[in-house]
Amino acid sequence: MSSALLSAFRSSLNPCRSETARGRNGLIPRRWNHKTRHPNLPESAEIVVIGGGAVGASIAYHLAKQGLKDVVLVERSELTAGSTWHAAGLTTYFHPGINVKNLHYYSINLFRTLEQETGQAVGFHDPGSIRILNTETRVDEAKYQMSRVGWQKTPQRLITTDEVHKMCPFMNMEGILGGLYTPSDGHIDPYSLTMAFAAGARMYGARIAAPVAVTGLNERVDGSWDVETDCGSVRSARGVVNAAGFWGQEVGRLAGLEHPLVPIHHQYVITSTIPEIKQLGKEFPVIRDLEGSYYLRKERDGLLVGPYESKEAMVVQDSWVDGVPPGFGKELYESDIERIMVNLEAAMNLVPLLRSADIQRVVCGPITYTPDVLSMLGPVQGATNYWCAVGFAYGIVHSGGAGKYLAEWILNGEPPYDLLELDPDRYGKWTDREYTSAKARESYGMNNAVGWPKEERWAGRPTRRVSGVYEATKARGAEFGFHAGWEQPSWFALPGDTAGYAPGYRRCNWHGPVGREVRTVLERVGVTDLTPFAKLEISGPTSAEVLDRLVANSLPKVGTANICHMLTPRGRVYAEVTVTRLAEDRFFLITGSGSENHDRRWIEEHARRWSLSDGLVIDNATESLQCLSVAGPFARDVLRKLAPPEEDLSNSGFKFLSCRDVTLAGVRVRALRLSFTGELGWELYVPPSSMGPLYAAILEAGSEFGIADFGQYAINVLRLEKGFRVWGLEMNLDKNPYQAGLDFFIKPNKPTDFVGKESLRHIKQQGLESKLFMLKVDSGEAGPEPEGNESVWLDGLRLVGNTTSGAYSYQLGCGIAMAYLPTDIGHIGSVVQVELMGELKDAVVVKEPLFDTESARARKLAKEKKNKK
Repeated sequence: MSSALLSAFRSSLNPCRSETARGRNGLIPRRWNHKTRHPNLPESAEIVVIGGGAVGASIAYHLAKQGLKDVVLVERSELTAGSTWHAAGLTTYFHPGINVKNLHYYSINLFRTLEQETGQAVGFHDPGSIRILNTETRVDEAKYQMSRVGWQKTPQRLITTDEVHKMCPFMNMEGILGGLYTPSDGHIDPYSLTMAFAAGARMYGARIAAPVAVTGLNERVDGSWDVETDCGSVRSARGVVNAAGFWGQEVGRLAGLEHPLVPIHHQYVITSTIPEIKQLGKEFPVIRDLEGSYYLRKERDGLLVGPYESKEAMVVQDSWVDGVPPGFGKELYESDIERIMVNLEAAMNLVPLLRSADIQRVVCGPITYTPDVLSMLGPVQGATNYWCAVGFAYGIVHSGGAGKYLAEWILNGEPPYDLLELDPDRYGKWTDREYTSAKARESYGMNNAVGWPKEERWAGRPTRRVSGVYEATKARGAEFGFHAGWEQPSWFALPGDTAGYAPGYRRCNWHGPVGREVRTVLERVGVTDLTPFAKLEISGPTSAEVLDRLVANSLPKVGTANICHMLTPRGRVYAEVTVTRLAEDRFFLITGSGSENHDRRWIEEHARRWSLSDGLVIDNATESLQCLSVAGPFARDVLRKLAPPEEDLSNSGFKFLSCRDVTLAGVRVRALRLSFTGELGWELYVPPSSMGPLYAAILEAGSEFGIADFGQYAINVLRLEKGFRVWGLEMNLDKNPYQAGLDFFIKPNKPTDFVGKESLRHIKQQGLESKLFMLKVDSGEAGPEPEGNESVWLDGLRLVGNTTSGAYSYQLGCGIAMAYLPTDIGHIGSVVQVELMGELKDAVVVKEPLFDTESARARKLAKEKKNKK
């Protein structure tokens, strides 16, 4: 950029200014004296929504529209204050995740009708958007995304360079390889949208009180809340919703909660009228230049350019973690044009018109980030009827969908669909201030980074959650994946392997090593670290009754374990847990990594509802008990070398799904005979201090049997071959257990009236339209293999389903996948096509499991011996 043009940019900058003194309409907001009750603040309400941005107003609107009486929204400043008023207002159907697209889809379709419903204009424009593809990697990324679009609601297609140029004739086409076009994307006026939500909320009976600042939150024994404000208190019968934006941290602390939130600085530039843009006649699609890391759209007759600067250049407002400066509401930060000059230079190369444009305004305002850039939407463990709706980096496009989603959950007692990636309880005490800041910086700086399969991001790692064998496995070549704060080996790079993180859309450097690890478990014996599994210990006089009413399987006998599923009232799969009974009134629950608070919340909620909380003790043992797994044909031989002679580890002496305390190499261990590989194996639970000595002893004892480490990638292959489902993939809140093929674990006739029992009866009567099936996929000699969420087609023309997970089967020499298909198609031998990187690959429905588990093989062998006698 020329020095003259840079000077022009600098001279156009607006200093930090306040819009708090006067509202958008020019009127000075009235601050009610704390001794005077605000006229819209009743003494009691059904629910109180805290925060009057787009998200908070949407929640109030949806709650009131769905019939909840006495909804009250309180806003400390004025509606849209915080991040809403200065947002660029982009709306898009696109999201790299699967479930979050539901929020986008609902929001955009609501925006089309909201003005007619409420009488408030929203300024919605839907010219579409183009993600510019200017490298071969970006083309691959687009194909990868397209393979997942078919079964989604999102309209999207690849377009040629000619099509890009036709839509954007002012663009410099040098180096452009094509585009990913999403029709009906666009932008909306955030202020008008919020006012429409507010108008709708009032129309359906909600009250809005502003300016009213919340000063205290007190939970009552019955689950209601006292909401203290500077204008009086409100008794909220059904709880509170924290939708306070960058005040969300402070509001959370009033309830005794710490939310991992931090504001960041986001800047965008608005030009004055550009004659060539004005002459276009119609609005061109929003442009997203991923390599340049910015978005660009029409703003009146000029342009708006919004960069996402690098993680090194961007600014995190760390000081606000301790509290937002008093009086800040509709202010802006001081702009810093140097931080975004690299991005603006890229924009001027792509759109040369920008070089001669006059800059009218530079906006630099706060946006609240969570560590992973995804919002926190839902209830929080430890605070009854406290609901989160904070951390929205993309709050405008999420607002409509988030409002409806949360309203339905509050009113119906369960989420309307699976949105686990936004669950507030995915975080825990390990998400401290340093981690939150480091990850927010990384997430913002990588906003437009290539989205790889099996992506890893490295800021803030390792956290305080460190396994007792982290250093030892690292020294032995572990390449780690991140799971709920833990470092867990994904695979091991041995001498001669290409080590390091080298992601790709086809086979990567770990393909060979994972095959080696699979063979280790199948032919010899392997050891792996399973510490990230969440673990709960539940005890007390009501523990058995609570669990029996929550799970669809029978509770195990003392000293044994059962695979159990907690269902929702609609009969959807809320969680899968391995329940081990240590005593009549003491249980050990193992669940998925990161699920300890998600599952604990559900248990506590129902125990309270059933008046069974007295004496019930739930301890989170996820960090206090760590886990090693030993699996493979020689697993028993290894443990025998470590156990005292009197310890019976035989098949009859230590049966499948049995659990007891044993001593191994002098270490007291809680041993559970179970392995997610489907091979002979034990999970060994010990305190962190015992992990290192036990690991070393296992390796030494196993040396004569060819023991080796194996990681999560090998486990995924092995469990798929055995037909094992994974919660969150094959089963979730969108599926019932019969669809997921969990019939064996469901006991609809057990005497207890467990949650979801009645719904299961109706599901059985109605029959299933779709179900989970196993596919063998002709993925070719070099891949790519399915990994999950790919579209499945019939005859290459008709969309019929989607994969849930997949991998390369080293035993079969081809890709394998689980997929939901219509029941009239999913029969053995049916041929369908799985979409992989722009190609349709033939796949055949096969009987599962592909290979028997060790326990099934043992039963068959015993039966054969019996028959011979």
